[in-house]
Amino acid sequence: MKLNAMLAGGALVLALTGSAYAANITASDTDEILNVARGYGSASISTSSNGNPMITGRIDGVNYVFYFLGCTDNRDCQNGYFYLGFADLKPKIEIINDWNRDNSFSRAYLDQDQDAVVESDVYMAQGISTEALDGQFGIWADTMSKFADHVGFKK
Repeated sequence: MKLNAMLAGGALVLALTGSAYAANITASDTDEILNVARGYGSASISTSSNGNPMITGRIDGVNYVFYFLGCTDNRDCQNGYFYLGFADLKPKIEIINDWNRDNSFSRAYLDQDQDAVVESDVYMAQGISTEALDGQFGIWADTMSKFADHVGFKK
């Protein structure tokens, strides 16, 4: 009897733990992703030039885009990434290199016009929990703020 109670208790713990980490949002769940984005500021969904969905948002006065990747027929997407580009803000390459050396979870570069850009991927092919996606948006919000300061963006 004692063993059965322990096994039942262990199964309950495993079930609860498993549900806490359930991967329930994929990149195809654009409305769910949009809801999380709206928790950080204004956000709307539209279509990119290739026909895939994209979210345009604003966090603390700075605009960004969340692009969807690996889409089939412009839906059923696999992954996504955050993008922030500062038009006409052209830092030296050493500033970009310093960012990439000192910061995790993002990559910075100078685009074809030598403007400052930072991006961050979000792997969603296997699904992601709402809490984990919210965490990704939190990291992105922090990245945006720090990168804006790093490259000298003035609001």
